[in-house]
Amino acid sequence: MLLSHNFDVSPDFVPALSREEFAQVFQSGLSAHERLQCRLVEHPHWTVEILFPTDEFSPVQVGKLCAQSLAQKRRSQQLNADTIPEILVLGGIKTTPPTSDSPDALQPGNWGVDVVETRSGEAFLQTIAWDATIAQKPAESVFKVELRGN
Repeated sequence: MLLSHNFDVSPDFVPALSREEFAQVFQSGLSAHERLQCRLVEHPHWTVEILFPTDEFSPVQVGKLCAQSLAQKRRSQQLNADTIPEILVLGGIKTTPPTSDSPDALQPGNWGVDVVETRSGEAFLQTIAWDATIAQKPAESVFKVELRGN
């Protein structure tokens, strides 16, 4: 599973995370689960790879753990309650050929997951036409985790 970060909030209210800080959120937040392995990847879009045994964790379970880890990071920053972003974790299985020959490119059959921080999850989903995007996809090939009021 590869994660990207979509930071859709003002850095005036919520500090942006570097690639390294973003990876550290999951390396720390998922460390209680020793069978989940996280690493920073060298790719222009993807930031973190999470490896997990599919007989122990479902992709949506890992997505929920990711949302909780990011929410914990934001809580630890003691942000104003009005500015804490909503977190969306939007996953889908890659069905097309890789877009680059990078060893860290998303491969067919693997999960690509956008971790989104936004002021309004509903507005963000409308902007990217989430419902239309997933309408023709099998239910087991996509997931959405929403975390509001962190």
